[in-house]
Amino acid sequence: MKVNVQSVNFNVDQKLLDFIQVKLDKLENYYDKIIYADVFLKVQNTSEKENKITEILLSIPGGDLMVKKTCRKFEECVDECISTLQRQIVRKKEKMNAHV
Repeated sequence: MKVNVQSVNFNVDQKLLDFIQVKLDKLENYYDKIIYADVFLKVQNTSEKENKITEILLSIPGGDLMVKKTCRKFEECVDECISTLQRQIVRKKEKMNAHV
């Protein structure tokens, strides 16, 4: 799967890019027809500790899946996004199999 990572107003280090790639690759265990994933990383300029925003757009046949999470660390956000996408993929596959 092709992964595009875009960071807004900061540079992403290689460890975070590798972490994101590994986590997204695990989604292929649930659905092997994923075309690509767009990951958007943003930092809000607020006084709150939870100022990291992660959005993941997953392109699959029949439509896209989108998740947005706000956390203290990007790794935490990515984990939450992946678990939400995992549930969405399973639900979408069940619906597709029900129609067949």
